[in-house]
Amino acid sequence: MLRALLLENLHPLATTILESEGAEVTARSGALDEDELVEALQGVHLLGIRSKTQVTERVLDAAPDLLAIGAYCIGTNQIDLRAASRRGIAVFNAPFSNTRSVVELAIAEIIALARRLTERDRALHAGVWDKTAEGAHEIRGRVLGIVGYGNIGTQLSVLAENLGMSVVFYDTAEKLALGNARRMASLDELLAVADTVTLHVDGRPGNAGLFGAEQFAKMKRRALFLNLSRGFVVDYRALRDAIVSGHIAGAAVDVFPDEPKRRGDPFDSELRGLPNVILTPHIGGSTLEAQEAIGQFVSNKLRDYLRTGSTTLSVNLPNLALDARTGAHRLAHLHENTPGVLAGINQALAEHGVNIEGQLLSTRGELGYVVTDIGSGLEPAVRAHLEAMPQTIRLRVLS
Repeated sequence: MLRALLLENLHPLATTILESEGAEVTARSGALDEDELVEALQGVHLLGIRSKTQVTERVLDAAPDLLAIGAYCIGTNQIDLRAASRRGIAVFNAPFSNTRSVVELAIAEIIALARRLTERDRALHAGVWDKTAEGAHEIRGRVLGIVGYGNIGTQLSVLAENLGMSVVFYDTAEKLALGNARRMASLDELLAVADTVTLHVDGRPGNAGLFGAEQFAKMKRRALFLNLSRGFVVDYRALRDAIVSGHIAGAAVDVFPDEPKRRGDPFDSELRGLPNVILTPHIGGSTLEAQEAIGQFVSNKLRDYLRTGSTTLSVNLPNLALDARTGAHRLAHLHENTPGVLAGINQALAEHGVNIEGQLLSTRGELGYVVTDIGSGLEPAVRAHLEAMPQTIRLRVLS
């Protein structure tokens, strides 16, 4: 029986799709710590998580049956991808499904900060009529600086321009500017001109500590700041100092270095209680529409990997787009990318009289992935030979 473990309150559609593939699905609402995950993964073939559950090398060592991991979110920095690759475990994420939700939250927060809506709201709830235009601005005509011009950054760029903002961006990779957006040669150049700075960088280790006291000091006085990317990229104590001093007029933060694992857990931050600061509990992609789209997208990727061996958009394995089998069996062979592996596989099949109906090979760095359709049954001796090849990481036989 194929077994799947889904954590962190994934959309019910994820369960429906995997159950339709014959999987026995266990769904839990919260994240698990390392010890809990090691225990829960015994006999599990598929794991579905969001951003809170940490899949470490120790966890993977204790899960020999695990075939694939679905990250039902954009980021995959919570998974030891290298360790997963070495064990032949495919990892899939949802790089596009919730970008609109994150962008809409960013737009809403930019407007709310510019108009100081949180302060006006708090005053009225306290019974104080504070009708004033002091500190309130339109976003039209102001400069938005986007740090990280990927899927989210580019879509935000387009919508911000439609609202009348001027857009500048900075990215370490070469990116095509959309609309009238202008690329800045450096982060410092962006900080010098932007009225609002918003971070949309990925979770690579090199981005840790990207934004601190030095960067806040280089921002325009009374500028706004948003971080909807990763908690560890910003020094929030430095942000607090910049807000208290009046240099930064307001901020919106959706991600934190240490986040509670379960809904209802206590939360603390040096940013609590500051004026014109919006704090949200990592909900950038948490809309019903986005979660449904993510549940469908990632579960379909897991289903296709199980059914056909397809690794399209896998974040850690060589990518092969595969359709239904053309032969009696399909051999999916993940191996170390060294010379002679393909020849060795084909020689072993030929020596046992196995006819090849079709074959595809893809490589990615240190890994190679060859999928072979064969026209007859696979003798145990052939399988044993392929598994014993020194380059073999994992062999799957799809019937």
